[in-house]
Amino acid sequence: MGRLFKLQENCLRAMGHSPPGTDSTEKGSLSLNHVISLLFVVSAQYPLISYIFYKRNDMEEITACLSVVFTNLLTVIKITTFLVFKQNFWEMIHRFRQMHRQSGQRAGGGDGYSYVEDANKQASLLGRAYCISCGLTGVYFMLGPIVQIITSNWRGTIYVRELPMPMKFPFNDVDSPGYEFGFLYTVLVTVVVVAYASAVDGLFISFAINLRGHFQTLQQEIEHFDLALSERETNAGLKSMVDYHEELLSLSRKLRSIYMPTVFGQFVITSLQVGVIIYQLVTHMDSVMDLLLYVTFFASIMLQLFIYCYGGEIIKVESLQVDVAVRVSNWYLASPNLRRSLSMIIMRSQREVLIRAGFYDANLANFVAICRTALSLITLIKSME
Repeated sequence: MGRLFKLQENCLRAMGHSPPGTDSTEKGSLSLNHVISLLFVVSAQYPLISYIFYKRNDMEEITACLSVVFTNLLTVIKITTFLVFKQNFWEMIHRFRQMHRQSGQRAGGGDGYSYVEDANKQASLLGRAYCISCGLTGVYFMLGPIVQIITSNWRGTIYVRELPMPMKFPFNDVDSPGYEFGFLYTVLVTVVVVAYASAVDGLFISFAINLRGHFQTLQQEIEHFDLALSERETNAGLKSMVDYHEELLSLSRKLRSIYMPTVFGQFVITSLQVGVIIYQLVTHMDSVMDLLLYVTFFASIMLQLFIYCYGGEIIKVESLQVDVAVRVSNWYLASPNLRRSLSMIIMRSQREVLIRAGFYDANLANFVAICRTALSLITLIKSME
């Protein structure tokens, strides 16, 4: 249980965010840290856009920079979303931890409890893997210029130093000490971007997987509930399940509400990134290093989108399965009044819970559609060459 959301919480603590009530004496400094984190990432847009104007006659350089601009812009959306709904994030973390403790009591340590326990293990594993993936992508970008400098010195060739990201500062960023300053600035921006992506995206998939575990626990309770008990015991058990279902639906709606800007931004910006990165992939087929760089970057942004689509899909599917659980239970043993209550659960379960943002639904069908678009773009660009 101690591992639940711990990785994401540590990432947020590193950025200056702590759960409410942990240290009331630091509220002012924490507010300042929030603003600094956001402004720092926003400030990276200036050297990125300056680079686009500097290379305005080179389409390959422009598209390479645009992919980074879009990634940075998406991080700005995620940071802003977290700051606006910060209290909601911490409340959901606290509530899921409470529900995890209560799940063993509800199911008596049986199969229902194992669903939640397995969900927590899966969420921790997937969150850690996602964090490592984001970190490795950032490290790959950072190490590229260093490797090229070392290789050039070893071969005795001249190498024009480049920054890890396509940026153009209002000073000499090729020679010392401007290059070192630009490199350090880029590293710090990358650390902030990776930390927030790991935290905000990791929390979403952790919330979604935990919701699936609780929906499965509810289904288990409904299927094995003994409706032949006394009326008092049956009413108490049914009320407990209805309350449990209501809480899961409420948490699902809250998850959709606080992540709506992020999901919308993720779909829109990923769609734009796919276009520019596919162009880079097709035009750099002859360079193994460049090809590896853009394949890694493409895999990273698609993994971010997959996190939201997979999370939305499992919540939608498991929320609908509650209806099936009622139908396969021994509902025919219930009294007419209890049957009416069960029919209300069925009616509520027939409305699928969707993680929706504008005209986008976070589901695997939309993820596959974007993957197909990427393949179509590869064919289109190859035919135009």
